[in-house]
Amino acid sequence: MNPAGRPLRDMLRGLMSIKRHERLWEIAAPLAWVARLEAGFVTGAMHTIDGGVAA
Repeated sequence: MNPAGRPLRDMLRGLMSIKRHERLWEIAAPLAWVARLEAGFVTGAMHTIDGGVAA
């Protein structure tokens, strides 16, 4: 989520450990890794990609 409106963006940024919004490749790279054969042994895992919001 990358809100365009400044008030919402600033409020959400205050909740983040990393004080910026994601870049497209930061979301795409982990998803691409999970789809590769090298990740075939990873089962039933949850990988949260949220910039530290849930930390």
